Amino acid sequence: MSNAQELTVDTFESTVNNGVTLVDFWAEWCGPCRMMTPVLDQLATEYAGKAKIAKVNVDNEQDLAIKFDISSIPALLIFKDGKVAKRFVGVTAKGELAAALDGAAAG
Repeated sequence: MSNAQELTVDTFESTVNNGVTLVDFWAEWCGPCRMMTPVLDQLATEYAGKAKIAKVNVDNEQDLAIKFDISSIPALLIFKDGKVAKRFVGVTAKGELAAALDGAAAG
């Protein structure tokens, strides 16, 4: 079980509207998505109280995938107060994600 919060269309807006949130758009069948899970779990622990780490299963939440133009997964979007601040596609290094979270928090 992941430390990241699972989001649905009902919980998405209220989660990303305040502060910094990293949202992982993923699917069960996606090998690279599964490779990102331990990285996201580490970030969830390290950024507790500073940023939220969340996941959206694109198979279950197709409307959100369409809304954010997700065509390849894993897609990792960093939101700052409800707006996309940074976007990554594919397996992404923990350091890159941490730097983007820090940048969004500072900006």
